[in-house]
Amino acid sequence: MAASALHSTGTAAMSLSLFLFATIAASSFSPADAQASSSCASHTFSSNQLYASCAALPRLGTTLHYNYTAAANTVAVAFRAPQPSKAGGWVAWGLNPNGTGMVGTQAVVAFRHSNGSLVAYPTLLGSYAPSMAPAAAAELAFPVSDVAAEYARNGKEMVVYATVALPGKGSKYTHVWQQGGSVVDDVPAAHPTTGDNVLSTGTIDFSK
Repeated sequence: MAASALHSTGTAAMSLSLFLFATIAASSFSPADAQASSSCASHTFSSNQLYASCAALPRLGTTLHYNYTAAANTVAVAFRAPQPSKAGGWVAWGLNPNGTGMVGTQAVVAFRHSNGSLVAYPTLLGSYAPSMAPAAAAELAFPVSDVAAEYARNGKEMVVYATVALPGKGSKYTHVWQQGGSVVDDVPAAHPTTGDNVLSTGTIDFSK
């Protein structure tokens, strides 16, 4: 075979390889992932609060924005979650300093009270059937302050704010997030026990 033919064949093979590589690489990034990342970074808050970091969480369509202060070992968070139901519902985000699931989590929960206001407070998830009652400061494993909540996106989303004094040392923790479709007598009712509602936990490093 002539040298020119060899060169032509090699060039064609290289072009095909590059095309296949580009196709495979592109397929690993879904439009949904790109959209979630864009929404996470470009979101603005009613108070114009700015957060240095954000993460589009992999379950329940939720997002966590945060500012980590290494010197004080604190993190200020804004947790965004779709409104669970037209009738109300509740959302929550928290840290589990000693475990990997729900039990042992100290969370901040928010829901619409029967008086019409949106309330938020820290609560302890000590079992698979927690009371979801407000926890007194003395009961908390680590301090939580600046707790607040609001609606966003014309009522389609709830946002929960808090500043957490991180327990122990380091910046990597198990965090848990959740949403439920109903509130009974101003107490968040049990969330679904299938699908994303039982998979909404992960590890986060606030320093990244």
